[in-house]
Amino acid sequence: MRKRVGRRSSTPREVGAPAHRAGVERLLASYHAIPPSATVRLAKKTSNLFRARARTNAPGLDVSGLSGVISVDPVARTADVAGMCTYEDLVAATLPYGLAPLVVPQLKTITLGGAVTGLGIESTSFRNGLPHESVLEIDVLTGSGEIVTATPDGEHADLFWGFPNSYGTLGYSTRLRIELEPVKPFVALRHLRFDDLTELQTTMDAVVESRSHDGIAVDYLDGAVFSASESYLTLGVQTDEPGPVSDYTGQDIYYRSIQHESVTHPKTDRLTIADYLWRWDTDWFWCSRAFGAQNPRIRRLWPKRYRRSSFYWKLIALDQKYDIGDRLERRKGNPPRERVVQDVEVPIERTADFVRWFLREVPIEPLWLCPLRLREPGPAGASAVRPWPLYPLEPKRTYVNIGFWSSVPIVAGEPEGAANRLIERTVTEFDGHKSLYSDSYYSKDEFTALYGGERYDELKKRYDPDSRLLDLFSKAVQRK
Repeated sequence: MRKRVGRRSSTPREVGAPAHRAGVERLLASYHAIPPSATVRLAKKTSNLFRARARTNAPGLDVSGLSGVISVDPVARTADVAGMCTYEDLVAATLPYGLAPLVVPQLKTITLGGAVTGLGIESTSFRNGLPHESVLEIDVLTGSGEIVTATPDGEHADLFWGFPNSYGTLGYSTRLRIELEPVKPFVALRHLRFDDLTELQTTMDAVVESRSHDGIAVDYLDGAVFSASESYLTLGVQTDEPGPVSDYTGQDIYYRSIQHESVTHPKTDRLTIADYLWRWDTDWFWCSRAFGAQNPRIRRLWPKRYRRSSFYWKLIALDQKYDIGDRLERRKGNPPRERVVQDVEVPIERTADFVRWFLREVPIEPLWLCPLRLREPGPAGASAVRPWPLYPLEPKRTYVNIGFWSSVPIVAGEPEGAANRLIERTVTEFDGHKSLYSDSYYSKDEFTALYGGERYDELKKRYDPDSRLLDLFSKAVQRK
């Protein structure tokens, strides 16, 4: 896993600065080729968003040269990364140095630029915050066609702080310099079972505060809720100790391996660091069951290379294009279904109550839990209160991300998006926020109050004065 290297050694995954500069030149040329009256967008066929993309006949930005790791500095523990580089490629470039990004979102094809201009989270977020908090500087192609370098306290500090959660409405990242952290070859896991959600909440809060449990350090922390009486916290610790490891890229399914009967004796497991980072990707958490990929007979015939989130995404795209799911429901005499694919954050002290409400009102399970706190101390130049204005979490406060990804039957007579609207209202009542990668139904006033308000308007006027890019409300909120 580890190897001794000089200051600027490279791996085959690193593309180098000249290739990156050529990619930036192609990007700029494509920007200037777009008519001034047309909306600027990326020319990409894939996405990790679950909301409709804006349609336009204009050519998109050529980002074909912005998909690699530019360089890794193992001494400074930093990496320069192109905006469209996937975390799969980034991790492949850093692990040979015994390093990893501070937060590695769960799915391989999430891009670094996407995780920063959107939001990403993972089981290190209770100690490392969100992906944008490990960014040291960022080059952004703004809506005005200029590439600027944003740092925490430089000329474009306002863009540095306002870029996260802007979803490409202020510009697109072309290069990001990020911090890396040392990692060991293996991760040892303990799966703690709870039959009471309040007890789970209390234990999770204690682990976040102490970064340990029963005297053992905790490097990774997330959880799963199968019902009000069956939930789990998974505690991971890095280790150099050799030994057998599990493999969840074959017939075994990771989330099913979590479950066990005992609330007094945790189930244990071990994975390589790479398999741990991608443990959720093989089955897209648990969403592969919708395609039959968890049926043992089908799974044996399902090619391994297609057991990954990017392929399931293609199946989702086909369903959306041809309305396959609702056609099948109609044949069964069932109503069509509403997509409920969301990640929300609520304060940790409200987590058990929110989960109980959700399990009563929304017929979806399992749920994913992932605690997070903004990093301490934050980057130089950070505001003492809510430093990231477009997703204003409070410093020194623990939140829990709750993810749920499925669909529910549409009730006749209910407004479009009834379940999602109910969830949005309830999350706000719980003093929480929700991510904007999926369907949203907020009014303009509600949205403005939650996602940046006047600060966003100021950034839009400075970095996209001619509105070449969609504004955040138009891009994020589903409207006919």
